[in-house]
Amino acid sequence: MLNKPEPACLLIADLSGYTGYLAAVELDHAQDILADLIDTVVGALRPTFRLAKLEGDAAFMFAITEAIDGSALLDMVERTYFAFRRRLRDIARASRCDCNACIRIPDLDLKFLAHHGLVVRQRMAGREELVGSDVVVAHRLLKNDIVATTGISAYAAYTGACIAAMGTDPVALGLTSQRQAYEHLGEVDLWVEDLGAAWTAELDRARVTIPDSELAVSLDIELPAPPAITWDYLTSPTLRVLWQSGTIRIVEESGSGRRGTGTVNHCVHGKAAVVEEILDWRPFEYVTLNSLMPIPGAPKLKSQQVLEPLGDDRTMVHFRFGRPRSAKDRAFLEAVLPEVGPQFQGWLATLGEVLTAEMARRHSEPAAPEPEIPASAGRFLTEPVHAAVDSASIRSSSS
Repeated sequence: MLNKPEPACLLIADLSGYTGYLAAVELDHAQDILADLIDTVVGALRPTFRLAKLEGDAAFMFAITEAIDGSALLDMVERTYFAFRRRLRDIARASRCDCNACIRIPDLDLKFLAHHGLVVRQRMAGREELVGSDVVVAHRLLKNDIVATTGISAYAAYTGACIAAMGTDPVALGLTSQRQAYEHLGEVDLWVEDLGAAWTAELDRARVTIPDSELAVSLDIELPAPPAITWDYLTSPTLRVLWQSGTIRIVEESGSGRRGTGTVNHCVHGKAAVVEEILDWRPFEYVTLNSLMPIPGAPKLKSQQVLEPLGDDRTMVHFRFGRPRSAKDRAFLEAVLPEVGPQFQGWLATLGEVLTAEMARRHSEPAAPEPEIPASAGRFLTEPVHAAVDSASIRSSSS
């Protein structure tokens, strides 16, 4: 809503080390690498966040919201950092150029600052600008001594206001307290996550999936929303009850207040509940579960929801159900399928309707076009780069 204060989550993704990197490398390749990485970061944060402005080597993003799903926000930030690290690795592997810009790609890293406060959206020269004291605060807080005091170079820092909007315990989430002092602002509490450590844990964590050789039943459905939104409706307890008819509430037990591997869900249906244990949690990619139905003698049934992006705000979701190991458990699954199958199909039909309405609501909200992202020359998308060939093409284009 233009020219009126609105609550918003403000997120700044800032390339670390870029100023020093830029001063010592060839400008043409450096700018192309920057465009490539910024596109990766902004693309990973959409559509949950909108791009407010590109600020050199930083992307200023926002989402209009009064409350924040803390689990979803941490997942989003981590997933974006993982996408950045994978892209950094892929660029380095794809390039055989021996210029400083390509050789020093590993010098780059990424940090985030998340804040919550009031903003005013104003239309200026056909573009939407965010103004307000909280916009200023978010940018001031990006200048801090976190790296110097903790040694953490890749981090996500959440302000006390952001944590309050999450409604979660930052200590239980494993965040580290940092207090920063600023002129005119005074002391500000920040809560810090080590994204480098999260990346290492991601690489070391074993995947739990259902291979085709262990598949009992599969069902595919195309849904009219991008993976990030589809994922939220598939996994958020608040949103699941909108399409799972008969489910009164879903109670989460995670120990930390964050959904993920090890979380146990109690899906309450009247006096009974289906108990779900999350075995593997890969946001926007897949979730693997063990489920126990409230039926005497029921075994735990393994299932997986795999999200496949189709583009144009569409996602294919593959529901995969594992084949039980014992003959007794396989007989149980075959016996309950005629009853639970139609119910599941009904849930998915409702989910499609709910997502259609959600996307219609989002598209109906007036919003100015987002700023354009500088286009990458695509040097690192397909073929390796050779310094001699690339230099020749530059000379040719400049003559």
